[in-house]
Amino acid sequence: MSSFEEWAARSTRLPVDGLSVALYDSASWGDADPDDPVLTYCHGYPSSTHDIEPVWERLGGWRLVAIDLIGFGASDKPRGDRLTIHRQADAVEAAWRELGVASTVLQSHDYGVSVGQELLARRAEGGLAVDVTAAVWHNGGLYPDLHRPTVGQQLLRDPDHGAEVAASMTEELFRSGIEVTWGERVPLTDEVVHEMWVGLSRDGGSAMAHELLHYMDDRKEHADRWRGALERSGLPMTFVWGDLDPVSGAHVMERLRERMPDATLLPLADVGHWPTLEAPDEVAAAVESHRPDI
Repeated sequence: MSSFEEWAARSTRLPVDGLSVALYDSASWGDADPDDPVLTYCHGYPSSTHDIEPVWERLGGWRLVAIDLIGFGASDKPRGDRLTIHRQADAVEAAWRELGVASTVLQSHDYGVSVGQELLARRAEGGLAVDVTAAVWHNGGLYPDLHRPTVGQQLLRDPDHGAEVAASMTEELFRSGIEVTWGERVPLTDEVVHEMWVGLSRDGGSAMAHELLHYMDDRKEHADRWRGALERSGLPMTFVWGDLDPVSGAHVMERLRERMPDATLLPLADVGHWPTLEAPDEVAAAVESHRPDI
């Protein structure tokens, strides 16, 4: 992988809601044709769009469109500003408008699955201008009652001490939080942890890690609407899911088997929370299976 800063240097700035968001468009890099089918990636917490690079390197004939969600990566990190999932979905729609995207395959991970569900809810209500043709999902809280936050997240969520925990975070502590969610297939390297940390801590972002966890409240508030949007979309869907993820792992896959019998479920027995980093071959194949011209 490139470094986070090398990846971020590929982005342009997109104004959204008075903020500046990092916008990634592989057509502008010369890596894709503007008319190629679009893959839109919504990344997870506490990382960034950089997570998609190993998958992107395995794809051809796609146009990657993505943003570092507000508060993450190379995007603005406004302290004390309630960053709802709705605002993040607004930012994704702003990116689509800026680039003239008419249709896309949607790929979502972790925090990003809630952004994806909100976009599907808008689609179901007739409020989405872009045609979502298929969706690929990776370990996230699709069902908030199944979400099992790590000890670190629980500490950050503490209303009395969360800000203090975030302010005292170091790269070493950050690594311990990633380690508990990593699987067995490939070792977690210092490089992967460091580049995640660079993206999170850029512009003081690690000090607002507790604020970014508001998405857990959004999931509970909008649970019925987002669950319905997921289960009744009628879209082709593939779930490439790490079983060893303690947060949203095999226990979520059990629910998906019950509630979405027509979906393609690809459980990965030796993978944890990060399929794009731990199993990029399987993730790339899942994306390819939804190529519009197949």
